Amino acid sequence: MGGALSGVRVLDLSRVLAGPWAGQLLADLGAEVIKVERPGSGDDTRAWGPPYLKDAAGENTSEAAYYLCANRNKESIAIDITRPEGQRLVRELAALSDVVIENFKVGGLKQYGLDYDSLRRVNPRLVYCSITGFGQDGPYAARPGYDFLIQGMGGLMSITGRKDGEPGSGPQKVGVALTDVMTGLYATVAILAALAHCNRTGEGQYIDLALLDVQIACLANQDLNFLTTGIAPRRMGNAHPNIVPYQDFPTADGDMIVAVGNDSQFRNLCLALGHSEWGTDSRFATNSSRVANRSELVELLRAETQRRTTEEWIAVLETAGVPCGPINDLQGVFADPQVVARGLRIDLPHPAAGSAPGVANPIRLSASPVTYRSAPPLLGQHTDDILQRLLGLSVPEIAELKNSMVI
Repeated sequence: MGGALSGVRVLDLSRVLAGPWAGQLLADLGAEVIKVERPGSGDDTRAWGPPYLKDAAGENTSEAAYYLCANRNKESIAIDITRPEGQRLVRELAALSDVVIENFKVGGLKQYGLDYDSLRRVNPRLVYCSITGFGQDGPYAARPGYDFLIQGMGGLMSITGRKDGEPGSGPQKVGVALTDVMTGLYATVAILAALAHCNRTGEGQYIDLALLDVQIACLANQDLNFLTTGIAPRRMGNAHPNIVPYQDFPTADGDMIVAVGNDSQFRNLCLALGHSEWGTDSRFATNSSRVANRSELVELLRAETQRRTTEEWIAVLETAGVPCGPINDLQGVFADPQVVARGLRIDLPHPAAGSAPGVANPIRLSASPVTYRSAPPLLGQHTDDILQRLLGLSVPEIAELKNSMVI
């Protein structure tokens, strides 16, 4: 059975995370994704270790764990795009592709004749997605953009971390390159929309996607908290600015999360804690009153939650219909029975290691499910095959390109 995007060919000129994340998602959905890499070094993240994938003998391979997270189901072709012969190969592949993804600096590919205006002349149906830090225009357009930088500039770090005045307070980045990942998701949505438009009209188009734009858009309710009041939200630790109680609480052996979303759940929480009177107390009976009296309520709750272990509280609160959960490290995550039941760890055959672990795509489609066809490729693993199969090059022609260090 073919995937939902079977028949779509993507030329992935991107590297690191945002672009490759989009490429991997499209590949998971059935697209043929050809990853174009620099001969000899490839995607920067191949060297972003340790940790590295280990072989059967427990020795490090050349494949960093970072690279493995965003490149499965792809084919790798090594091409030096700074060489005219390499540029010709990429143009010929683009002429046969539906989508190009790239994350070079603004104007970076124009010098090679691989920008949108150049490639659409050979393929008017081409969907061309450019991912940059700040977009194609504006005063910052020429600046390089990195996830950490954008988390700061885009406001995320101003609302992440312990409350000002508490020990350990101050700006805090999220523990994963979340801006890059979200940009990859937005890129995927944009590409699918552009493909739908092309299917209706026969017209390709250009996608301008900026990390900064995505980061600001994803602040969601915090954006509107500011835009409706003019008051910039501040760091609140693990508390929620608009809902109480919705944060972590100490237990006898650690911490747990309580995520009360409505007044009924709050009354259930109070009953489970042995303080049903709090549910009707005018200070706490409604969410707006709980927000107004946050500090007083949280102190009362913290005093009670420390009386039992995390496991005991979760059993009690789940029975009472109160949303709650532990705070797992990744060992706990992948051992969790729900995670195991959903099959979120996958393992794929790997030419250098025998097997490579990965994380399943969370999309579950009933008629055209995600497929896991191959582990992230070795650098240039499919160069010969792609040049022969798609461009019709002969073995001597490929040998000449290798001798001249184009591939």
